[in-house]
Amino acid sequence: MTPGRTRDLRGRLEEPPEEIVVARAVSGDDGAFAELVRRRQKWVRDLLRRLCGDHALADDLAQKVFVRAWRGIGALRDPGAFGGWLKRVAVSAWLSEARRAAAPIDDDEGALLAAADPAPSPQRVAGGIDLERALARLAPAERLCVVLAHGEGMTHAEIAEAAHLPLGTVKSHVLRGTEKLKRICARAD
Repeated sequence: MTPGRTRDLRGRLEEPPEEIVVARAVSGDDGAFAELVRRRQKWVRDLLRRLCGDHALADDLAQKVFVRAWRGIGALRDPGAFGGWLKRVAVSAWLSEARRAAAPIDDDEGALLAAADPAPSPQRVAGGIDLERALARLAPAERLCVVLAHGEGMTHAEIAEAAHLPLGTVKSHVLRGTEKLKRICARAD
């Protein structure tokens, strides 16, 4: 049985609340951190896939996120804030990669198809453009703000803090990015 898990009287496997696992990881318990990775890995990878549109890159970035998280978790003061803290680590990793790559995706359909993941998604197989492809057509900063606002439910202030952008810039990116997505999806119908 995995450390930190117990069986209840009916034999089902119960997991301790995340805050308890985080507190153990903060105190240096490597097994607890491994449990956090197990619990949050899909969420982090999905977030990064929506941000970068490249599954392989998202997987690489997710590994970097968890390495950074492992190195920095000792500084986390509130175990209940782990989800938001991990999201900021993921956004920071993506922003670093976007700055390093500095290769904006233009509005050319050929560039869009080259940048999109070649594996067909169920939405793509069903016909029409899917959200991943539409997001790939946004500028990186717009994509970041739209994904965090609509996909992650973050407020503009939270996005501004996580992305190190002025609040007004975040509001503009969310508005412009959302309008662009509507136009892209309308053209795909």
